[in-house]
Amino acid sequence: MGDLSERERAKYRRQIMIPGFGEEAQRRLKGASALVTRAGGLGGPVALYLAAAGIGKLVVAHGGTLTPSNLNRQILMTHDWVGKPRADKIRESILRLNPEVDLTVIAEDAHADNAAAWVAQVDLVCDCPPTFEERFVLNEAVVAQRKPMVEAAMNSMEAYLTVIVPGETPCLKCLYPEAPPWWSGRGFPVLGAVSGALGCLAAIEAIKVLTGFGQPLKGQMLVFDTETQDYRKFAVQRRADCPVCGGL
Repeated sequence: MGDLSERERAKYRRQIMIPGFGEEAQRRLKGASALVTRAGGLGGPVALYLAAAGIGKLVVAHGGTLTPSNLNRQILMTHDWVGKPRADKIRESILRLNPEVDLTVIAEDAHADNAAAWVAQVDLVCDCPPTFEERFVLNEAVVAQRKPMVEAAMNSMEAYLTVIVPGETPCLKCLYPEAPPWWSGRGFPVLGAVSGALGCLAAIEAIKVLTGFGQPLKGQMLVFDTETQDYRKFAVQRRADCPVCGGL
């Protein structure tokens, strides 16, 4: 964790001003690393705001090519990029905002053969895939390596957010022994502003965990419905019989 340069003090002055944050939290963020997978409507804002805040190292994973249906929510993309690899535009967009971040972009999605190696590279994972198959794979990797994970998911106008700390909080398998009933594997409705709003909140949780600032949503679930603007927060419990984290 190196000291801040005068350029960095000037660049991050407004967040350094936050009571309780200061230069110490900024230095911790500079020395920290995170994995964001994927970087679509939800993970894109997470990655962008972590870069904007001055995280030292960012690993972003997102495979495939851009489709027209992505453009209502994937803010790292542009309309002229349809048909081209998302990973290339992700790299360009993040470095345009902050060329000083140590950025690795992987043109793959998470699966059982790559998740553990990705998690091993970072301090924290931001779990943002559109499929629960990917989420469960990442959950197993963070539990095995005792890495914290910001778990964010949305469907239609609703969103869910929690922070997983293996051995301390429920893991994803505790919360969802099976994929939720609304997940069919054929996709789900998305208003871009909802995924963007959740992405911003997930980035805040990641920054809090990485810097020790504030009170992360450890052992708590934030659920909100943007159709009615109803927000609720409640405690969540570990399952002693969880097949993933029950032995911790």
